[in-house]
Amino acid sequence: MTLSALDLALVEEATKKSGLIWVRGSGADRGLWHAWVDGAAHVLGDGPGEQPFPGLADGAAAEVTVRSKDKGGRLVAWTATVRELVPGSEPWEAAVAELKGKRLNAPDSAEMTARWARECRLLRLEPESVRAALPEGSLAAAPLGSPATTRQPVPAGLPKLLLKRKKKASR
Repeated sequence: MTLSALDLALVEEATKKSGLIWVRGSGADRGLWHAWVDGAAHVLGDGPGEQPFPGLADGAAAEVTVRSKDKGGRLVAWTATVRELVPGSEPWEAAVAELKGKRLNAPDSAEMTARWARECRLLRLEPESVRAALPEGSLAAAPLGSPATTRQPVPAGLPKLLLKRKKKASR
């Protein structure tokens, strides 16, 4: 199925402007940094120190959800065909040139592309179709249980202590 020009423009603009896309292969959703090059999103990872993307295989399908950069809500969801690029090929070089500028906090910026060629996978997510309707609900997973808390009861003596400071400051 080919995308209409309008659908492709929507997918391209939304994906280019978003710093993170949510991708679901055969595993769970995973937020991935990416670059849009030659009509497709490119993600790099599965190597030491890089983002993992389990469940994404060459030739498989993936669901991509693009969020709004300012509000964080879903803008568009599209289906992609996953293609693994061969290191050193022309499409690989073009994608890596774009991804280099987007990689934050790289431990070895001088040798980064050689390391990517040796140890990582570069996947091209080619848009196939746009999901017409977004799913109902938020699709948010419940947070994992943890003993950590963000709010605790106010200690009994704190209001008196703060009130004393205010009186001293006003004098």
